[in-house]
Formats: sequence, C-alpha cells, structure tokens
Amino acid sequence: MSLTDRRDDGREVVSRRMLHEGKVFDLVGEDVRLDADDTEPVVREFLDHPGAVAVVALREGPQGEELALVDQYRHPLRAVLWEIPAGLLDVAGEDYLVAAQRELAEETDLQAGRWDVLVDYFTSPGGSNESLRIYLARDVTEVPEAERYERADEERDMTTRWVTLDDALAAVHEGRLHNPSAVVGILAAASARAAGWATLRPADAPWFR
Repeated sequence: MSLTDRRDDGREVVSRRMLHEGKVFDLVGEDVRLDADDTEPVVREFLDHPGAVAVVALREGPQGEELALVDQYRHPLRAVLWEIPAGLLDVAGEDYLVAAQRELAEETDLQAGRWDVLVDYFTSPGGSNESLRIYLARDVTEVPEAERYERADEERDMTTRWVTLDDALAAVHEGRLHNPSAVVGILAAASARAAGWATLRPADAPWFR
C-alpha cells in the first residue's frame, strides 16, 4: 500500500454551528458520527481556516545558498519570530502560486523567476483545517521601487534578513527558530538540496487540502 494520506468523507456530520466568527478564521462545532453504528455523535470543535502559502526564497551567496527570512511580531506568543514570507489564501479565486508571488513581493520586495512546490502540510490537523503550501522560489530579484507594497499593522516594521541555508538549518536544530512554516520550509529545502532538487514538484502540482 502506498504511504499516502486519503480522504474519508463517509463520517456523517449531523449538525454544524458557528461558535465564533472571527476576522481571519472562524471557530465551528460539528456533531459527527465516527462510525455508522454509533448512536450518539461526538462533538468536534475546530478552526475553519482559509489556508495559506509560504515561500522559501533562495539566492546564491558567497557561502552557498541563502534564504530570505522576515521578523514579525506574533501577539499570541508576545514574541518576534523569524519566518519565511507567508500569507493567507483570503482573495477569492486567487491562484495559489499568484498568492505566493504576491506575498513574497509584499513582505520582502522580492520577485522570482523560478517556482517549485517544496512541501505541503496541515498546521494543526487535530484542531484546525488550515492547509499550507510552501513554494521554493529561485532566480530572485528585487521588485522595482515604484511597484513596492506599503506595509501596515504587524508587517510595517518587518525587516528582511538573508541567512545561509546551513545557518538556518542549525538554528532549527538548536531550537532558535520556532515558526512552523520556517521550520518545515528550512528542513524541506535542506532535504531537497541533498537530493539535488529532484524532490521538487511543479508549481501547479495537485494540493491535498
């Protein structure tokens, strides 16, 4: 049997209700029968999330591949985290790759000539349906100054820092980086590099979400 996640839509959802309608995501509750023989449904509460995309942007530096990290204040943690550029899929009908290109430009003033899928994952499948795709962006150049995005709110004070992939990998293993997209993206990029980039998928590869 192939080691592949699979859909299972055969569990009966008896009822669904909105527990909280939020700015970014909602909290919903569902009564679901986990087995056809169950007489009483169980309650499952989770975040209903639009999904997101993130970008590992690589360039060649004097000491090897470098990736772009941004620092962003995350209020629930009361902390500033180093992250890879990322954003919500909150524009109706927007292509996933276009969303990633937009987020890279908005957060770092960068654009890229080559895009591949690096890795897909669910951020917290026990409590959220958020799905996240991380792209690998290469052939990176700066967005012309006249076309740059004016940042606001938490993004206003963000800075971009280029670090070698090896240094970023060490920071993950030493427990100095904690943002999930950054951790997953850095580990996946290091693994893909070790395989000569043979594990990369096309930018329009199917997405299990």
